[in-house]
Amino acid sequence: MELMKGEDFEDLFRTFERTAFHLELKDSYDTPEERGPFGLFLEGKPDDYAWHEPWLKLVREVTQRGRRIARARLVTVPHVDYTRWGLEIAKLNIEAGEDIRYLPRHLAGNIDFPADDFWLFDDGRLVFTVFERDGRFIGGVDVRYPALVELCRRVREDVWAIAIPHGEYVRSEHTSR
Repeated sequence: MELMKGEDFEDLFRTFERTAFHLELKDSYDTPEERGPFGLFLEGKPDDYAWHEPWLKLVREVTQRGRRIARARLVTVPHVDYTRWGLEIAKLNIEAGEDIRYLPRHLAGNIDFPADDFWLFDDGRLVFTVFERDGRFIGGVDVRYPALVELCRRVREDVWAIAIPHGEYVRSEHTSR
């Protein structure tokens, strides 16, 4: 296993060939770079989203070359504030080319989720995301164990089969609770 930080982690998004899939398992993330923008959301104040532009630029760059970035978020209903904020931010990601879907925990059934969030690149490269206790993102752990790669591939397929696309999700009964 190898810990990938900074540019090494970002290069994963420049070098994959077909698909990048991200599974988010937590209801909230307390990353330092999001604290200010999240605070604006909680206060009902506008955000210029400049902090988010590097990711959006990368998504546009990658998807314009015909590659696919998809994300599924496992969420608790009723939503915590962070999930409500994420539903707003997701619109920007989607406009940039990302496909984002939501799966309420109570609908997840018997899916055998791993303990941590992960990225699966081209169905074969598995990278778990690693955070400090204070919420700071450290990087990704590149995992080369075939059994773990296969587990996460199955989880992705199980989740994607029942996850609800963002546009449908925001109009569903799950967001009105």
